[in-house]
Amino acid sequence: MIVAIHQPHYLPWLGYLHRMAQVDLFIVLDHVQFERRNYQNRSQIRLEGEARWLSVPVIQGSQKDRIVDKRLDNGDPRPWGATQFSTLKHAYREAEHFAAYAGALRAILEARWERLAELNRATLQFLRDALGIRTPLVYSSELDVPGAKSELILNLCKAVGAQRLLAGFGGSRAYLEVEAFAREGVSVQWHEFKHPTYRQCGPQPFMPGLAALDLLFNCGPQSRAILLDPVVGQPLRAAA
Repeated sequence: MIVAIHQPHYLPWLGYLHRMAQVDLFIVLDHVQFERRNYQNRSQIRLEGEARWLSVPVIQGSQKDRIVDKRLDNGDPRPWGATQFSTLKHAYREAEHFAAYAGALRAILEARWERLAELNRATLQFLRDALGIRTPLVYSSELDVPGAKSELILNLCKAVGAQRLLAGFGGSRAYLEVEAFAREGVSVQWHEFKHPTYRQCGPQPFMPGLAALDLLFNCGPQSRAILLDPVVGQPLRAAA
């Protein structure tokens, strides 16, 4: 079994979903500490030729708040979800396939969510359905596994019976103790992702690293092939 492990993201980018599609099981690491100014409650879209943040307001409690416990700040009389949908509608008004996904996305954004983890589950499932990604999900908050950093990741692998970890781009490359994994019979493989290029609405040049929504709104039914088939989705390096 090959497993990948990562914190939940709000409207994740293509690299997140590409790694999910490569494994037998994806563990959503939702019981660890919430990180401010990370991707757990925000994502980037293309607006008027620039990358802009879409941020979900959260209640600023303790610095030790876990992601799974983080509550949304719904106190503003202008609902944040309706505002975000209006921003997306404006940003992608020229995108060929925006209308095909607008209804389902609007229903998610304009629903009342109390916890960030619940919202992120909904937006992730929306993207998984749209891209045809069927990798089973497990949430770390449901596994009751101890440890921190490398030890935690190894214990999660052992808890689900994984023989290989597909590790990502972030800080894990600095703290994963690969030899400790090997001693426990778990190999570590580094995820390789070449960002595909595709036609984006608005002025060029191409802008990588945005929410996966950008691909869906611009390419519609071809989005899965562009993300997962290197023949269809020309890597960014090749296009540079």
